[in-house]
Amino acid sequence: MALTIEHVAEAAGVSRQTVSRVINNRPNVKDAVRHRVRAAIDRLGYVPNLSARRMAGARSYLILAVNDRQRTLENWQAGRGNDWVDQMLYGGMTECERHHYHLVFELIDTAGDKAVADLAAITSALRPDGVILTPPHCDDSALTALLAERAIPCARVGHRTGDGCVDVHMDEEGAAAAAAGHLLDLGHRHLAYVAGAPNYGNSARRVAGFRAALSAAGAPEGLIGNGDFKFDTAARVIDEMLGRATPPTAIIADNDEMAFAALHVADRRGLKVPRDLSVVSFEDTPGVRFSVPPLTAIRQPTAGMIATACKQLIAISHGDASNGIFELPFELIQRASTGPIAA
Repeated sequence: MALTIEHVAEAAGVSRQTVSRVINNRPNVKDAVRHRVRAAIDRLGYVPNLSARRMAGARSYLILAVNDRQRTLENWQAGRGNDWVDQMLYGGMTECERHHYHLVFELIDTAGDKAVADLAAITSALRPDGVILTPPHCDDSALTALLAERAIPCARVGHRTGDGCVDVHMDEEGAAAAAAGHLLDLGHRHLAYVAGAPNYGNSARRVAGFRAALSAAGAPEGLIGNGDFKFDTAARVIDEMLGRATPPTAIIADNDEMAFAALHVADRRGLKVPRDLSVVSFEDTPGVRFSVPPLTAIRQPTAGMIATACKQLIAISHGDASNGIFELPFELIQRASTGPIAA
């Protein structure tokens, strides 16, 4: 026998309408009653029918999160995995589960017209209650315009203007400045920054924070290179930096993969980390703890940012919240890849 909402209502001793309010996280239900209904749902193993819920109201109970198609597929196809996506799914799925929503993950192109066409097709098919745009899509005004035209709430991860969207971010400039400050405190004066892709706004913000920290400390202007978030590209850039007459004694990389490139290039050149070269990374994926030496890193609150985006979009779909700007804290995790410059 298939379980229905009526079975839950009978088990909890409440009306069908009360069970519906609890399932849909609607107000006007006492906490004790809500707890009793939840207990009945768990005891019976009742799973709300998504199709029935969608027919009963205007909501789809779906949150759509999109990511950079080419970069994500490149990482998967190369067997490198993608911790950013792992953390997205972890943060988004667990938060959606709390509200009896579902997270749908899709990849879309970054080229302007193709990105708009991809998002238009996906939103037409799914009719999500909200869409999460991650870098670089979060900086594409054509995508936010499409969502506004279709009256679909939008959350941008890595954006922070709040103009018509939920914007969730960390202080990118502050994080880069903290990384540079850590190296300056260790006595380093010649620093380099290996930035990610030019179309990622966060990379530009981190470079700005890096430069500001050096300027405030009266340190020489740092070297800037573009590693495109890729190991091989970063390795070439770093090798050129270390071959200069006055090479950097410390490098900050825009992601862990490029930081690993710094360790490999240093080893190939006979440099010891951190005696001859200190390395700091952004991301703090699991692999940095097992590198040799373990990497000092800026830990991004990726899961927390996606969870916050989902929470706000779900609240908006219920009419309980509005757009806004939410900043989550980063952490500087100090490990063995950074140390004082050699005497």
